[in-house]
Amino acid sequence: QIRLVESGGGLVQAGGSLRVSCIASGGSLSRHAMGWFRQVPGKEHEIVGIFWPYNQTWYSDPVKGRFTILRDFAKNKVDLQMDSLKTEDTAVYYCAADAVGASRQWGDWGFWGQGTQVTVSS
Repeated sequence: QIRLVESGGGLVQAGGSLRVSCIASGGSLSRHAMGWFRQVPGKEHEIVGIFWPYNQTWYSDPVKGRFTILRDFAKNKVDLQMDSLKTEDTAVYYCAADAVGASRQWGDWGFWGQGTQVTVSS
C-alpha cells in the first residue's frame, strides 16, 4: 500500500514560481506512473500531468510549457515545478500513483495524497 504525502504549497504572486513535492512510502515510485491533479471548490479533479516510469511525460494544455514533473528515485519522491503561475492555477494540488497511469481521470488512479493548497495572487 503506497502512501503519498504532498508538501510545499503556499501563496505566490502571479508570474512567480513554486515547487510542490510528493513523498512516497510503502512502495517504490520507480515502478509506478505518477500523476499530478488539482481541484478547485465545486469542480472535479483536473489532470495536470503524468510521468511514466519509462521517462515519458504528458502535460495538460493549461500548464504545458510552465509546469514540469521532476522525479527523484533515490528519495522516492516526485516534484511539480510550477513557473509563470497564473491566478487560475489556484487550487489544491494532489499527487497520485498508479501501476499503469493510462487514465486522466482521478478515480482511476490507485493511490492519492491528501493535497496541498497553492494560491496565486494577482
